[in-house]
Amino acid sequence: MNQDKEFVIKTAHERKVKFIRLWFTDILGFLKSFAITINELEDALEEGVRFDGSTLHGFVRSSEEEMVALPDTSTFQILPWRPRDNSVARMFCNIYTTDMVPYEGDVRHILKKNMQKAADKGLTFYTGPEIEFFLFKNSTSPELIDRGGYFDLTPLDIATDFRRQMVLTLEEMGVGVISSHHEGAHSQHEIDLRHDDALTTADNIMTFKLVTKEISQLNNIYASFMPKPLSDQNGSGMHIHQSLFKDEDNAFFSQKDPEMTSDIGKKYIAGLLKHAREFFAISNQWVNSYKRLNFGFEAPMHISWSHKNPYSLIRLVKSRADKPGSLRAELRNPDSACNPYLLFSAILAAGLKGIEENYDIPDPVESHESFTSTKKLERAGFDPLPTHLHDAIQYFEKSQLMMDTLGPTIHELFVENKYLELDQYNRYITDYEINKFLPLL
Repeated sequence: MNQDKEFVIKTAHERKVKFIRLWFTDILGFLKSFAITINELEDALEEGVRFDGSTLHGFVRSSEEEMVALPDTSTFQILPWRPRDNSVARMFCNIYTTDMVPYEGDVRHILKKNMQKAADKGLTFYTGPEIEFFLFKNSTSPELIDRGGYFDLTPLDIATDFRRQMVLTLEEMGVGVISSHHEGAHSQHEIDLRHDDALTTADNIMTFKLVTKEISQLNNIYASFMPKPLSDQNGSGMHIHQSLFKDEDNAFFSQKDPEMTSDIGKKYIAGLLKHAREFFAISNQWVNSYKRLNFGFEAPMHISWSHKNPYSLIRLVKSRADKPGSLRAELRNPDSACNPYLLFSAILAAGLKGIEENYDIPDPVESHESFTSTKKLERAGFDPLPTHLHDAIQYFEKSQLMMDTLGPTIHELFVENKYLELDQYNRYITDYEINKFLPLL
């Protein structure tokens, strides 16, 4: 038994851990888990634990498929909101077939494979998320708990203490937090996590979502990552700051360039722009995601980059000459309901493609002109982003890059899940249709 496993066992006994929750993420980004007792921990670390792996397949699960969950000892953490006696710990798991071959439907495995492609080029992929979410009185209706606005403080922001509890709990679990504040919409909040390698960040996002919901439940409120729960307010995004490092140096930075941006950085951004429509179904995977990406709500509407335009897809975050590590590209279209493992795999692949194929970056679009329709965007010479999940899925389904990046297992399962969602949505009669058309037609 190696030292990491010995450390986990020793710590678990010292901290009076009774249950260990084994965490993994399904194709749609939902955290899944089952528990073992402390008596089973040593065997689990050595041989893994068998379970029904079809739970990884999302809503299209049709038959049982036995898999093995092998805990990643580096992710061992005590859950602070559980009792101190007979406490509970968690570990993320890597999923294997019964022959102990990494399962190609494991989203965490897919991200590691894509990060290895970058590592083969001497590059490490770093990401940092700005995660937006809503706090409501319950889970059955979007009933506000405050009417605060952007960066408001008490008395408008009565959720200050809730965010404080969330941040303290995250830090207790080893998740670094940069800042937290009230966002622009009523009852909307944002917590920004520290940059880390993409796998750690993806794990941290999954931890963040659970912590946020647990702390909210303890305070008799409900945390929602629904992209657009309020029609007259901004939706919740998850802007992703990203950079590539070569050893200790930011590969995006160049002191010789007026923008302080290297050729690698420009080609990476060009790759994101060129393949944006192909990965859009991953970054904005729900029917509701496209209600957020609408005119007048500070969300990206066209394929462009800038330094400050709120409707651009990518913002280049400048750095000072003496702070090269802080230069990064901020991708602004993802929402906080996406699967971070698939998102990071997809955008890394798009960026690396831009570097490999020497894509040319277009000129930035700094204009703040007000566009009110996709047609006006097109007439102005802009390439609009997908405005509906159906369109995004068609781009994704036809993309060889996404097939190669995610593998046929995930690519096929994801498409199947999304068409099922669209079928269910198309059959549903909305309140809008009843209120608008019943008295009219």
